[in-house]
Amino acid sequence: MTVISRTQDVEKILEVNKALANNDEYTKNGFKNEWWHYATIPNIIIEKWLNEEGINAYNDDHWPKVFQKLNSPEYRYLKTTAKFHRPKN
Repeated sequence: MTVISRTQDVEKILEVNKALANNDEYTKNGFKNEWWHYATIPNIIIEKWLNEEGINAYNDDHWPKVFQKLNSPEYRYLKTTAKFHRPKN
């Protein structure tokens, strides 16, 4: 029997996400410059969502579901902003 597992050290990503989420100036500056860094999603989570739920973070059509995930309490640690985005369906 062969078992394949995947892991990723996400500690640094989550530390940066938290710091950015607590920095209102970062979000404000992004808006002023016409961009919004909403989240950083580790590859292991992207793969999990794809394998378990069929949500492809690289497919624009799946972004309403990605935002739903990011706005849930379970995955809020992936966000780099305290703001909330409600995508159009």
